[in-house]
Amino acid sequence: MSTMRRIGLLGCGNIGNIIVTHRSGLQIESLYDIIPKRAHELSLVCGARVHEDFNTFVADTIDLVVEAASVQAVREFAIPVLHKGKDLVVLSVGALSDSAFYHAVEQTARDHACRVYIPSGAVAGLDNAKVGRFARIDRLLLKTTKSPKSLGIAAEERRLVFKGKANECIKEFPRNVNVSVALSLAAGKEVDVELWADPSADRIVHEIQIEGEFGEISICVRNLPSPDNPATSYLAALSILTLLHSLEDPIVVGT
Repeated sequence: MSTMRRIGLLGCGNIGNIIVTHRSGLQIESLYDIIPKRAHELSLVCGARVHEDFNTFVADTIDLVVEAASVQAVREFAIPVLHKGKDLVVLSVGALSDSAFYHAVEQTARDHACRVYIPSGAVAGLDNAKVGRFARIDRLLLKTTKSPKSLGIAAEERRLVFKGKANECIKEFPRNVNVSVALSLAAGKEVDVELWADPSADRIVHEIQIEGEFGEISICVRNLPSPDNPATSYLAALSILTLLHSLEDPIVVGT
Protein backbone atom coordinates (compact mmCIF):
# COMPACT_ATOMS: atom_id res chain seq x y z
CA MET A 1 0.00 0.00 0.00
CA SER A 2 1.16 3.53 -0.68
CA THR A 3 0.04 4.77 2.73
CA MET A 4 0.37 3.19 6.14
CA ARG A 5 -2.77 1.52 7.47
CA ARG A 6 -4.46 3.19 10.41
CA ILE A 7 -4.92 0.54 13.09
CA GLY A 8 -7.55 0.16 15.79
CA LEU A 9 -6.88 -2.26 18.67
CA LEU A 10 -9.89 -4.26 19.82
CA GLY A 11 -8.61 -5.53 23.15
CA CYS A 12 -5.98 -3.76 25.23
CA GLY A 13 -4.72 -6.54 27.47
CA ASN A 14 -1.38 -8.32 27.35
CA ILE A 15 -1.17 -8.76 23.58
CA GLY A 16 -2.38 -5.21 23.01
CA ASN A 17 0.42 -4.03 25.27
CA ILE A 18 3.00 -6.01 23.30
CA ILE A 19 1.74 -4.53 20.01
CA VAL A 20 1.94 -1.01 21.40
CA THR A 21 5.41 -1.64 22.86
CA HIS A 22 6.64 -2.68 19.39
CA ARG A 23 4.59 -0.10 17.47
CA SER A 24 7.53 1.41 15.57
CA GLY A 25 6.50 1.39 11.91
CA LEU A 26 2.80 0.96 12.79
CA GLN A 27 0.12 3.64 12.96
CA ILE A 28 -2.07 2.81 15.97
CA GLU A 29 -4.84 5.39 16.12
CA SER A 30 -7.77 3.96 18.07
CA LEU A 31 -8.30 1.78 21.15
CA TYR A 32 -11.28 -0.11 22.57
CA ASP A 33 -11.61 -2.54 25.47
CA ILE A 34 -14.62 -3.61 27.51
CA ILE A 35 -12.51 -2.53 30.49
CA PRO A 36 -11.91 1.13 29.56
CA LYS A 37 -9.07 1.50 32.06
CA ARG A 38 -6.91 -0.78 29.91
CA ALA A 39 -7.46 1.38 26.83
CA HIS A 40 -6.68 4.56 28.75
CA GLU A 41 -3.45 3.05 30.07
CA LEU A 42 -2.32 2.11 26.55
CA SER A 43 -3.27 5.55 25.28
CA LEU A 44 -0.77 7.09 27.68
CA VAL A 45 1.93 5.06 25.95
CA CYS A 46 1.00 5.47 22.28
CA GLY A 47 -1.29 8.51 22.19
CA ALA A 48 -4.11 6.70 20.39
CA ARG A 49 -7.74 7.77 20.81
CA VAL A 50 -9.75 5.86 23.41
CA HIS A 51 -13.35 4.82 22.78
CA GLU A 52 -15.54 3.56 25.59
CA ASP A 53 -18.26 2.65 23.10
CA PHE A 54 -17.70 0.08 20.35
CA ASN A 55 -19.85 1.94 17.82
CA THR A 56 -17.71 5.07 17.99
CA PHE A 57 -14.57 2.93 17.82
CA VAL A 58 -15.60 1.12 14.66
CA ALA A 59 -16.77 4.37 13.06
CA ASP A 60 -13.39 6.01 13.64
CA THR A 61 -11.02 6.78 10.76
CA ILE A 62 -9.20 3.44 10.87
CA ASP A 63 -8.51 0.96 8.10
CA LEU A 64 -7.72 -2.19 10.05
CA VAL A 65 -9.03 -3.58 13.34
CA VAL A 66 -6.79 -5.95 15.28
CA GLU A 67 -8.74 -8.28 17.59
CA ALA A 68 -6.67 -9.30 20.60
CA ALA A 69 -9.49 -9.91 23.05
CA SER A 70 -11.44 -13.18 23.10
CA VAL A 71 -13.54 -15.65 21.15
CA GLN A 72 -16.64 -13.87 22.44
CA ALA A 73 -15.33 -10.55 21.12
CA VAL A 74 -14.92 -12.05 17.65
CA ARG A 75 -18.46 -13.43 17.72
CA GLU A 76 -19.86 -10.09 18.81
CA PHE A 77 -17.79 -7.61 16.81
CA ALA A 78 -16.31 -9.25 13.69
CA ILE A 79 -19.29 -8.76 11.40
CA PRO A 80 -19.98 -5.15 12.53
CA VAL A 81 -16.30 -4.34 11.84
CA LEU A 82 -16.57 -5.74 8.31
CA HIS A 83 -19.89 -3.97 7.72
CA LYS A 84 -18.01 -0.71 8.29
CA GLY A 85 -15.55 -1.62 5.54
CA LYS A 86 -12.63 -2.26 7.87
CA ASP A 87 -10.18 -5.11 7.39
CA LEU A 88 -9.84 -7.41 10.41
CA VAL A 89 -7.06 -9.38 12.09
CA VAL A 90 -8.43 -12.25 14.18
CA LEU A 91 -6.27 -13.79 16.88
CA SER A 92 -9.07 -15.64 18.72
CA VAL A 93 -9.66 -17.87 15.71
CA GLY A 94 -11.54 -20.43 17.82
CA ALA A 95 -14.65 -18.36 17.09
CA LEU A 96 -14.45 -19.53 13.47
CA SER A 97 -14.89 -23.18 14.46
CA ASP A 98 -18.63 -22.52 14.11
CA SER A 99 -19.09 -23.13 10.38
CA ALA A 100 -22.23 -20.97 10.13
CA PHE A 101 -20.42 -18.04 11.75
CA TYR A 102 -17.34 -18.62 9.60
CA HIS A 103 -19.38 -18.45 6.40
CA ALA A 104 -21.21 -15.35 7.65
CA VAL A 105 -17.87 -13.63 8.26
CA GLU A 106 -16.58 -14.77 4.87
CA GLN A 107 -19.64 -13.50 3.02
CA THR A 108 -19.67 -10.18 4.87
CA ALA A 109 -16.02 -9.65 3.97
CA ARG A 110 -16.80 -10.36 0.32
CA ASP A 111 -19.83 -8.07 0.31
CA HIS A 112 -17.85 -5.15 1.74
CA ALA A 113 -14.57 -5.77 -0.14
CA CYS A 114 -12.70 -6.45 3.12
CA ARG A 115 -10.09 -8.99 4.14
CA VAL A 116 -9.84 -11.08 7.31
CA TYR A 117 -6.30 -11.98 8.37
CA ILE A 118 -5.50 -14.88 10.70
CA PRO A 119 -1.94 -14.80 12.07
CA SER A 120 -0.01 -17.99 12.74
CA GLY A 121 -0.47 -17.47 16.47
CA ALA A 122 1.21 -19.95 18.81
CA VAL A 123 2.15 -22.46 16.12
CA ALA A 124 4.24 -22.89 12.97
CA GLY A 125 3.50 -24.65 9.70
CA LEU A 126 0.26 -23.03 8.52
CA ASP A 127 1.90 -22.16 5.20
CA ASN A 128 2.73 -25.83 4.67
CA ALA A 129 -0.75 -26.96 5.67
CA LYS A 130 -2.25 -24.82 2.90
CA VAL A 131 -1.06 -27.36 0.33
CA GLY A 132 -4.06 -29.39 1.47
CA ARG A 133 -6.18 -27.17 -0.76
CA PHE A 134 -4.46 -28.65 -3.82
CA ALA A 135 -2.94 -31.96 -2.73
CA ARG A 136 -4.45 -34.83 -0.76
CA ILE A 137 -3.76 -34.89 2.97
CA ASP A 138 -4.17 -38.33 4.54
CA ARG A 139 -3.24 -37.46 8.12
CA LEU A 140 -3.43 -34.17 10.00
CA LEU A 141 -2.69 -34.45 13.71
CA LEU A 142 -2.15 -31.82 16.38
CA LYS A 143 -0.78 -33.08 19.70
CA THR A 144 -0.78 -30.39 22.40
CA THR A 145 0.76 -30.73 25.86
CA LYS A 146 -0.08 -28.28 28.65
CA SER A 147 0.12 -28.13 32.41
CA PRO A 148 -3.02 -29.47 34.17
CA LYS A 149 -3.51 -26.05 35.79
CA SER A 150 -3.78 -24.30 32.45
CA LEU A 151 -6.44 -26.84 31.44
CA GLY A 152 -8.36 -26.42 34.68
CA ILE A 153 -7.95 -30.05 35.71
CA ALA A 154 -6.00 -32.11 38.26
CA ALA A 155 -3.39 -34.63 37.15
CA GLU A 156 -0.47 -36.18 39.02
CA GLU A 157 1.11 -37.71 35.94
CA ARG A 158 1.06 -37.19 32.19
CA ARG A 159 -2.24 -38.30 30.72
CA LEU A 160 -4.39 -37.93 27.62
CA VAL A 161 -7.42 -35.76 28.44
CA PHE A 162 -8.94 -35.45 24.96
CA LYS A 163 -8.76 -37.27 21.65
CA GLY A 164 -11.01 -36.36 18.75
CA LYS A 165 -11.78 -33.64 16.22
CA ALA A 166 -11.10 -29.94 16.74
CA ASN A 167 -14.79 -29.03 16.69
CA GLU A 168 -15.38 -31.50 19.54
CA CYS A 169 -12.42 -30.22 21.55
CA ILE A 170 -13.88 -26.71 21.73
CA LYS A 171 -16.85 -28.03 23.69
CA GLU A 172 -14.66 -29.43 26.47
CA PHE A 173 -11.70 -27.04 26.34
CA PRO A 174 -12.94 -23.81 24.73
CA ARG A 175 -9.79 -21.86 25.64
CA ASN A 176 -7.44 -24.34 23.99
CA VAL A 177 -8.59 -24.63 20.39
CA ASN A 178 -7.21 -21.59 18.54
CA VAL A 179 -4.26 -23.54 17.15
CA SER A 180 -6.35 -26.49 15.98
CA VAL A 181 -8.92 -24.23 14.29
CA ALA A 182 -6.21 -22.22 12.52
CA LEU A 183 -4.65 -25.46 11.28
CA SER A 184 -8.03 -26.74 10.06
CA LEU A 185 -8.75 -23.51 8.17
CA ALA A 186 -5.29 -23.52 6.57
CA ALA A 187 -5.50 -27.13 5.38
CA GLY A 188 -9.20 -27.14 4.53
CA LYS A 189 -9.43 -30.39 6.50
CA GLU A 190 -10.59 -31.27 10.00
CA VAL A 191 -7.73 -31.76 12.43
CA ASP A 192 -7.36 -34.75 14.72
CA VAL A 193 -6.50 -33.44 18.19
CA GLU A 194 -4.75 -35.03 21.13
CA LEU A 195 -4.65 -32.91 24.27
CA TRP A 196 -2.26 -34.03 26.99
CA ALA A 197 -1.97 -32.81 30.58
CA ASP A 198 1.53 -33.02 32.01
CA PRO A 199 2.32 -31.69 35.52
CA SER A 200 6.01 -31.47 34.58
CA ALA A 201 5.33 -29.24 31.56
CA ASP A 202 6.87 -25.80 31.88
CA ARG A 203 5.97 -24.84 28.31
CA ILE A 204 3.04 -25.33 25.94
CA VAL A 205 4.09 -27.86 23.31
CA HIS A 206 2.38 -28.21 19.92
CA GLU A 207 3.37 -31.15 17.71
CA ILE A 208 1.99 -31.20 14.16
CA GLN A 209 2.11 -34.18 11.84
CA ILE A 210 0.96 -33.90 8.23
CA GLU A 211 1.08 -36.76 5.75
CA GLY A 212 -0.13 -36.77 2.17
CA GLU A 213 0.72 -37.28 -1.46
CA PHE A 214 3.42 -34.59 -1.16
CA GLY A 215 5.29 -36.39 1.64
CA GLU A 216 5.44 -35.91 5.40
CA ILE A 217 5.83 -32.86 7.65
CA SER A 218 6.62 -32.92 11.36
CA ILE A 219 6.77 -29.72 13.41
CA CYS A 220 7.29 -29.22 17.14
CA VAL A 221 6.81 -25.82 18.81
CA ARG A 222 7.68 -25.29 22.47
CA ASN A 223 6.15 -21.99 23.47
CA LEU A 224 7.43 -19.73 26.21
CA PRO A 225 4.74 -17.67 27.97
CA SER A 226 4.47 -13.93 27.50
CA PRO A 227 6.71 -12.09 29.99
CA ASP A 228 3.74 -10.30 31.57
CA ASN A 229 1.04 -12.97 31.29
CA PRO A 230 1.85 -16.69 31.65
CA ALA A 231 -1.54 -17.58 30.14
CA THR A 232 -0.52 -16.04 26.79
CA SER A 233 2.01 -17.42 24.34
CA TYR A 234 4.65 -14.85 23.48
CA LEU A 235 4.86 -16.34 19.98
CA ALA A 236 1.16 -15.58 19.43
CA ALA A 237 1.72 -11.90 20.16
CA LEU A 238 4.83 -11.76 18.00
CA SER A 239 2.97 -13.38 15.11
CA ILE A 240 0.48 -10.49 15.06
CA LEU A 241 3.33 -7.99 14.94
CA THR A 242 4.92 -9.92 12.08
CA LEU A 243 1.64 -9.97 10.14
CA LEU A 244 1.02 -6.24 10.67
CA HIS A 245 4.48 -5.31 9.43
CA SER A 246 4.23 -7.67 6.44
CA LEU A 247 1.10 -5.83 5.26
CA GLU A 248 3.33 -2.85 4.50
CA ASP A 249 6.26 -4.80 3.04
CA PRO A 250 6.85 -4.47 -0.72
CA ILE A 251 8.10 -8.08 -0.78
CA VAL A 252 6.19 -10.74 1.18
CA VAL A 253 7.90 -14.01 2.11
CA GLY A 254 5.73 -17.10 2.61
CA THR A 255 2.56 -18.35 0.99
